[in-house]
Amino acid sequence: MAARAYWQGQIRLALVSIPVEVYPATRSGAAISFRQIHEPTGKPVNYEKVVAGVGPIDRDEIIKGYEVSKGNYVLLGEDEIEAVKIESRKTLDLVQFVGADEIDVLYFEKPYFVVPADDLAEEAYVVLREALKQARKVAIGQLSVRGREQLVSIKPCGRGLIMEVLRYADEVQKAQGYFREIGDSKPAPELLDLATTLIDKKTAPFHPEEFHDRYVDALKNLIEKKVKAKGKKILEDVSEPAPRGGNVIDLMAALKKSVGGTGATAAKKPAATKAPAKAPAKKAASRKRA
Repeated sequence: MAARAYWQGQIRLALVSIPVEVYPATRSGAAISFRQIHEPTGKPVNYEKVVAGVGPIDRDEIIKGYEVSKGNYVLLGEDEIEAVKIESRKTLDLVQFVGADEIDVLYFEKPYFVVPADDLAEEAYVVLREALKQARKVAIGQLSVRGREQLVSIKPCGRGLIMEVLRYADEVQKAQGYFREIGDSKPAPELLDLATTLIDKKTAPFHPEEFHDRYVDALKNLIEKKVKAKGKKILEDVSEPAPRGGNVIDLMAALKKSVGGTGATAAKKPAATKAPAKAPAKKAASRKRA
């Protein structure tokens, strides 16, 4: 468990208060950061605060400003900004409950672990967890922390509870604007059967540890090679995907190839009606007797 909690306080449901501690459920992944270097000297490039027509300035001359129109700013001092910050409250009121599937995936931003603060809080904590499970509901509230108010949800997760910070409505783009031009046509049944077969073929339990950022791994490998090569240029041979032959794609052929066969077993086609095979032979025999 992390040494420092993101938030400490109590979850309140009506007259019931549950002391809890909230810890980040995620951490920054492996990443490679670069500095800009002056190649002739090998020294890092530094940045100065510069005003056009004035030149370099001191940091104590800088103030925050909000652009209200092109080139016009409202200037705000740190004391003015601090004065309007939401006071960090120590209570998270659960004000609403919604169905577990009612919140669109676009609204979820960041997860946190919620744990009981002490043994005395555990009983009420477990009651809330089990009640949410039984009702298949998610609790909604607003958390005041670090000068701002966050919309959050609380839901069961194994033996514990997960708090997820939600985006406000004005932070989420409307999907209709991006999907409007997509037609309403339905795919051909045989294409859908092949795609479903491919999905079934590649279905497996999710093990996140099996996935890695291949770009980060490649950069680390390149850096190791550069160290051994004492700075010599190294160009990795990266195979590019084969270019498309044109804009027209034979989707049926591509899907059949993907499922690993001709598609006879993948596409669920009705069996063809067999015509009587021996009828012509009997007619031929009767002509011989004649």
